[in-house]
Amino acid sequence: MALTSIARRLSLAVLGLGSLVTTVATAQPKKPAAAAAQKGVGINIANIDPSVKPCEDFFHYASGNWLKNNPIPGSETRWGSFNELANRNNATLRAILNDAAKNAAKAPKGSNAQKVGDFYASAMDSAAIEAAGLKYLQPHLDRIAAIPDLKGMQAFLADPKAHAGSVWFNSGVAPDDKISTQYAVKMEQGGLSLPDRDYYLKEDARSKAIRTAYETYMVNVFKLLGDNEATAKANAAAVQRLETRLAKASKSRVDLRDPNANYNKMSLATANAAYPNLNLPLLLQGNGLSAAQEVIVGQPDFLKEVSVMLKEEPLADQKQYLRWHLVSSVTSALPKVYGDQAFRFAQVLTGAKQQQPRWKRMLGSTDRALGEAFGQLYVDKAFSPAAKARAKQMIENLRTAYAERIQATDWMSAATKAEALKKLNAFVVKIGYPDKWKDYSALTITRESYLNNLLAARVWASNEDSKHFGKPIDRTEWGMTPPTVNAYYNPPMNEIVFPAGILQPPFYDPKADDAVNYGGIGAVIGHEMTHGFDDEGRQYDAAGNLRDWWTKEDADKFNAKAAIVGKQYDAFTPLDSVHVNGKLTMGENLADLGGLTIAYQAFQKTPQAKAGKLIDGFTPEQRFFLGYAQIWRTNARPEFLRQQVQTDPHSPAQFRTNGPLMNMPEFYKAFGCQEGNKMMRAAAERSRIW
Repeated sequence: MALTSIARRLSLAVLGLGSLVTTVATAQPKKPAAAAAQKGVGINIANIDPSVKPCEDFFHYASGNWLKNNPIPGSETRWGSFNELANRNNATLRAILNDAAKNAAKAPKGSNAQKVGDFYASAMDSAAIEAAGLKYLQPHLDRIAAIPDLKGMQAFLADPKAHAGSVWFNSGVAPDDKISTQYAVKMEQGGLSLPDRDYYLKEDARSKAIRTAYETYMVNVFKLLGDNEATAKANAAAVQRLETRLAKASKSRVDLRDPNANYNKMSLATANAAYPNLNLPLLLQGNGLSAAQEVIVGQPDFLKEVSVMLKEEPLADQKQYLRWHLVSSVTSALPKVYGDQAFRFAQVLTGAKQQQPRWKRMLGSTDRALGEAFGQLYVDKAFSPAAKARAKQMIENLRTAYAERIQATDWMSAATKAEALKKLNAFVVKIGYPDKWKDYSALTITRESYLNNLLAARVWASNEDSKHFGKPIDRTEWGMTPPTVNAYYNPPMNEIVFPAGILQPPFYDPKADDAVNYGGIGAVIGHEMTHGFDDEGRQYDAAGNLRDWWTKEDADKFNAKAAIVGKQYDAFTPLDSVHVNGKLTMGENLADLGGLTIAYQAFQKTPQAKAGKLIDGFTPEQRFFLGYAQIWRTNARPEFLRQQVQTDPHSPAQFRTNGPLMNMPEFYKAFGCQEGNKMMRAAAERSRIW
């Protein structure tokens, strides 16, 4: 019963050799010629495309030659700085896992080393997986087939060992958004296989093609499970119909951005009366949550529809829905033909040309199941105490700069400023890796069956989730593993978190000058800080409670400034006729703009910024903006971009680069932009919040 959508904001990295450049078109300030001889670290100027003017398209100027010389690998849907860094991390992780697999038999039984080694070894043993066929899956399929009635369905859904995957809805334990010192049981919409509700509902040609490919995928898998052609088609149609009904009841991703609308606390008795066919007392009891007397429902209308469906939809169709979700969630642990079918569908959805090598997919699986167990080994090899100390200092420098920006705002009242500063000063900072590692002692892993290991890890995670209830908030817990190339802000905890994986070049390079690091990891740090003050995060106070601490006048002014940003991004088109959704991407766009603004202010306090010396022919300010642009350099397939625009709260990489800069006079000045240049917006069309 694992909740898959808690109140956590993730700064997911979406995006994001040529001529030597020593001057910058017409924008290069005049400096003594001798100063230009200094060579820099952290920016490869061969990546710059001098045929593009920086004030016309900074994304292609800063990274144009890199984009030309780094085509997307066949197994990837996009390729950029995040992917390059993840690949370097993966090389280290792969060596750790191979060593762990080789030495697992020597490790003490039940130790992390044994579990990590045997999990990865079982995942990589393709021969054993082929030989097993459906041996380890069949008992779970048989259990679904044996469900006799609604009461039996309720018992199945209440059992964390049912292994059905994410069916009907999501539920679990997370901090109460309005009482951040307590855990609460939460229930939210879910149960879909396609990336978003709109994939089921839109009638454009691409959406129809994806639905057709999805149905073909299901038909082929049902046939592999033993259904004849007619039965397989009927079962696939039943799953498609049920999921379409769930999609119609689901809120859009834009609507889900309203935390107050997603907070509907009710007593267990009230919820049970509203959703009688879910049998919530049984559901809670099965997950060790009998003490819960209240639940927080994210989308009440959705759960009402699920309750109706459980009563009125044919049980046979419901079983096929469960059967499909179980099998499709474990294809990597089944014979190769199942994975082949999954990838054929993924090709239609994402445009990938070939499947990732198995070691990379199984590395990801190990990270999800036992990430902190082998993450400890990764940290020992890849993250030094000195790197952690320097990152912490940079974060405090940005916190100081943010405070200055808040105090200097001309649109915010003194009362709201005081609350904002209180929240900023209360930010909890986590860097590199947890101070307290997860305890995997209750998880049993063997070499016998990768499928069994996968399912055991699911049960362990569900139990760990449920065990939080009734206890003090665990503020040591992390939502990402140490090697992850990412960062996040978590509103109920009011914390900003930076795993070791992202604190490496090009985001953070201990050998690079401050301009590069403030433009890279500095902007990432500022981005996560700004999530505390974006359109969603600003609704949480210093203690992490969902509480309105703004005056009405200040909130209105904020919303007006944010609306300008939304309008800007609505106009961006990564593909013909495909527009960025300014409302869906609002939080990330505001975080990009705020983060870059704060990082720039913090950088201005450094000795490098004050000295103004050229490096590689660029001023410190120019290197700052180049450092920012290089973290978003990305090539992406059209299919990926279409899916990103439809489902991802992050804008495509090109606009994560150009969008914030088009609002920054500091950028105009650094590169000598003039009115009429595409990168320079008219004053009335700019937005500056912080």
